[in-house]
Amino acid sequence: MSSVGVLVGPTASGKSALALAIAREVAGVELVSMDSMVVYRHMDIGTAKPSPHERAEIAHHLIDVVDPDADWTVADHQAACARALADIAARGHRALLVGGTGLYVQAVVDNLTIPGRFPEVRVDLEAEADTTVLYQRLVELDPVAAARMEPSNRRRIVRALEVTVGSGTPFSHFGPGLDRYPPVSWPMVGLDVPRHVLDRRIADRYANQMDHGLVDEVRFLADRDGGLSRTARQALGYREVLEHVELGANLDDCLEQAVVRTRQFSRRQQRWFRRDPRIAWLVTDDPDDPALVGELRRMLGW
Repeated sequence: MSSVGVLVGPTASGKSALALAIAREVAGVELVSMDSMVVYRHMDIGTAKPSPHERAEIAHHLIDVVDPDADWTVADHQAACARALADIAARGHRALLVGGTGLYVQAVVDNLTIPGRFPEVRVDLEAEADTTVLYQRLVELDPVAAARMEPSNRRRIVRALEVTVGSGTPFSHFGPGLDRYPPVSWPMVGLDVPRHVLDRRIADRYANQMDHGLVDEVRFLADRDGGLSRTARQALGYREVLEHVELGANLDDCLEQAVVRTRQFSRRQQRWFRRDPRIAWLVTDDPDDPALVGELRRMLGW
């Protein structure tokens, strides 16, 4: 019986609620977030962060780790997760890794070698304002990496170029496990939810977040000393509402754009996880079905 399990799936698939349900049912289960944005303090509503009550009831890790003006990298998450897993094991408890940031999951599961930082190269790259130019440069230097990212995702493009130029090795070569899937002793389960269900849940989630003060949260973050880091500003929902708060864009248009982009992102998440043959799929068209807890326990061997 493994003391560590993994639960993945696209955004709004219900994985956080399911993880909380199994932690309530199985004694000694602690939850470790594999989400790249809940690490930021004060980014609560737009990240659908567990409530203070839920976090008091069940131990959660890698939530509220840094302020939103800080950058948080894959290497940071990998190291922090290793510490959390060691602490959980020292208590004799089980850990359930939960999240939808595929690279973070694989960095931990496969102990990926994370490329270093090359700040001087990055400064030169950031001086180029046209993201299209940077993307075309990446296509020429590392077409494999370029094919894995959106041409508009400046943060990822700059990072890939930084590593490729700075190290002299294509960024895509640092991804063992992205193309190869070595055996792993941890059971890995993915939530398989139909796209039309995900699409509805994404729209409903944004409507609920708006009702609970997402715009005020984004305005607070934009106004605080230090503002938001490049990484934090790219968070879905925040990115679009910032266009309203800082640039005066129509709020309804921004919300519609957030829904569209999040639906597109959920499809990319599905494709990412589908590539991994080690993941066993828990298929449901009702992520709120209480019977899923028993099925997940069976699949994890808990």
